[in-house]
Amino acid sequence: MQARPALEVADIFRAHGPAWRDAQRGHLSLAQLKVMSAITQCRTAALGGHVLRCDGCGLDQVSYNSCRNRHCPKCQSSAAKRWLDARAADLLPVEYYHVVFTLPAPIADIAYQNKAALYGLLFDIAAETLMRIAADPKHLGAHIGATLVLHTWGSALTHHPHVHGIVPGGGLASDGSRWVACRPGFFLPVRVLSRLFRRRFLEELQRLHDGGKLRFFGEHAALADAAAFKAWLAPLRRCEWVVYAKRPFAGPQAVLAYLSRYTHRVAISNSRLLAMDERGVTFRWKDYRAKDGAKGKTRHKAMTLSPQEFMRRFLLHVLPGGFHRIRHYGLLANSNRRDNLALARQLLQVTPSSPQAAATDGLDSPRPTFVCAHCGHAMTVLQVLLRDCSIRAPPAP
Repeated sequence: MQARPALEVADIFRAHGPAWRDAQRGHLSLAQLKVMSAITQCRTAALGGHVLRCDGCGLDQVSYNSCRNRHCPKCQSSAAKRWLDARAADLLPVEYYHVVFTLPAPIADIAYQNKAALYGLLFDIAAETLMRIAADPKHLGAHIGATLVLHTWGSALTHHPHVHGIVPGGGLASDGSRWVACRPGFFLPVRVLSRLFRRRFLEELQRLHDGGKLRFFGEHAALADAAAFKAWLAPLRRCEWVVYAKRPFAGPQAVLAYLSRYTHRVAISNSRLLAMDERGVTFRWKDYRAKDGAKGKTRHKAMTLSPQEFMRRFLLHVLPGGFHRIRHYGLLANSNRRDNLALARQLLQVTPSSPQAAATDGLDSPRPTFVCAHCGHAMTVLQVLLRDCSIRAPPAP
């Protein structure tokens, strides 16, 4: 059992949230209010819990329930573990690449006002770009797959929407007769990816505007006018859009290690929080523009924000209800992933490492087990605490 961090996001919400909610009445969405409430109540008596007794040392311990909100810093590890167990069966014995598609700052601004539409567009155009360039015989000439994960934040909690893609280094030939591998250490040309990503995103963005599916508020209200929007888009057709491809991972286990850090990450982890005092909330962040000496490593710094600004930035990243932030495309699309991977393994002359895991999507959650932090023995549920803290008998095993 890990020790509780000295400071948590929940502590900030408990101390400063009520007054800030009153001051922001009418400006916070229902989804944001729900996130604040869930994080504040997570692993407290408000959600009920269990009284546990260690089978080894006899120690009694109260374990409170988690809120299971996907924006909560404390509730992602178990969800990530279940998801990764399922994804382990999908890995192929090929190089894997990490690609990143980032929206320019002006579009990020209107994306905040149109989260579902533009985040979804970011997913779909990034996937389309990868698959179209990969299918081109001049580049790879294969049908590929990709897992894309949405992040909406920068290290300083600013709004910075981008998708991380994990892509096998190759794909199926158009007739499905062979596996087409990438050149060692090289996936696809990023400049070509960037140009197509920019063109296709702007085309679809214009189509959304023409269909009246975008909303504009505040300083962007004038963009509702067709002529103003067209003029606003013009510079974005000429500037560079950031598409980045990293070196291939060092084997399948490195892919899983990476995914475990990225798939269920939230805007800021409790471990990055340093202090909450009269100056405000202080946390660690990475300044990607400042490099540390000749080694060129990213410089870690501390930033202090007022509690109100910290909460505002944290809640920038609340996703619309029902929005999926992990999506699979091409060979890895949920509808035909099993058949595609079976064919890929046949062509690569390998067998799946865990056939049982391949049959599930990681959604079947086993009954939780509890381990004593002192002696490591299993703990038995002695009593169940309800939300009102009344006690009932535990369910039959």
